[in-house]
Amino acid sequence: MEKLPKIGIPVIIGIVLLLILVTKSAVTIGPGEGGVIFQRFGGGIDTSVTYGEGFHVVAPWNHMIVKKVRQQSISDNMNVLSVNGLDITVSGTIWFEPEFSNLGHLIQTKGEDYVNELLSPSINAAAKSVVGRYTPEQLYSSKRDIIELEILEEVRTELKGQYVNVKRVLVENVKLPSTIKDAIERKLKQEQESLEYEFRLVTAAKEAQKVRIEAQGKADANKILSASLNDKILQDKGIEATLKLAESPNSKVIVIGSGDSGLPIILGNQ
Repeated sequence: MEKLPKIGIPVIIGIVLLLILVTKSAVTIGPGEGGVIFQRFGGGIDTSVTYGEGFHVVAPWNHMIVKKVRQQSISDNMNVLSVNGLDITVSGTIWFEPEFSNLGHLIQTKGEDYVNELLSPSINAAAKSVVGRYTPEQLYSSKRDIIELEILEEVRTELKGQYVNVKRVLVENVKLPSTIKDAIERKLKQEQESLEYEFRLVTAAKEAQKVRIEAQGKADANKILSASLNDKILQDKGIEATLKLAESPNSKVIVIGSGDSGLPIILGNQ
């Protein structure tokens, strides 16, 4: 009986050590994540394998580094200069994702905080390069889509071979000095009013042209009609009307001789 406690203590210690070993060795990688192993007593980051989602067991003396590998985004405010040297603040968002198979190379060369070490500097450099080609007015109005595409191309060029894929760049806001912004808005308003005035002039001119065409058409029709109404046609029309009037049961007429035009003279009961 006295030996049981002595035997039980090593067993308990062994169970505790086993639990610690299992706890240290078990790693769960969540959805949209990937992992690489850091070998403490080996060559550091193992770049040959990227572990996917699920449960994994690693040696307790190694460490599994887990990072997001799905598409993600970062936003930033960048102070840049326009082509004429004005200080402008550009707010933008970039969508990116690390290359899954090269996650080990990315962490090994750029560190675990590769977003701040690699992405942010590349985005700022691209934004300064692109925005510096345009005037404040172009940045504020019509060139936004073109600027986004140019920044995207600049960032992709900057990050080529850096194990990160950039999907899209969105320029959300361009903040100009208030005096410049007010001047641009006044100019855009004047241009809009000018376009509206020109539209009204064009519309009025088209309406006047329509009226002239209709009037000319009526004049031509009357001219053709007048040319076709000779004495013979008028006489025939008059005879036709006289016959219809004579056939009417409600009419009381007296036909006597004919007038100068050759038509009968009709006297009614009035």
